[in-house]
Amino acid sequence: MKKWGIANSRDKIISDINITPLTDVMLVLLVIFMVTTPLLVMQSFKIKLPKTVSADTEIGKGLTISIAPGGIVYLNNKIVGMEMLFEAIKTELVSSRDKTIIIKADKDIPHGMVVKVLDTAKRAGAEKLSIATEPEKK
Repeated sequence: MKKWGIANSRDKIISDINITPLTDVMLVLLVIFMVTTPLLVMQSFKIKLPKTVSADTEIGKGLTISIAPGGIVYLNNKIVGMEMLFEAIKTELVSSRDKTIIIKADKDIPHGMVVKVLDTAKRAGAEKLSIATEPEKK
């Protein structure tokens, strides 16, 4: 005989959804995305430098201005619009001892845009300008 108000564990129907496994999976995915997102952002632009026979390698000197396909301009891997480039270069050069600027322009960027970036860098106070190239494979 059953008493009212006391439920037997066999007779009780469980209608709740256990979300603990779902929470575990979501947290793992969150950690994966947090780790991989900076890697994806850093590789967001690929620049195909022009190839030359007389390419010298000078890495890590001065500021780097990159011009990616589509005319997107980066100053030290941070996106900067052409209208803000002058002020951004000027600010960076004030805090830098080395007044060298290296231009890394994609080989398909129009010559006029590269000249405009070079002129902007010179007006902002750059003392030495160089254009990055890749060595030609023999």
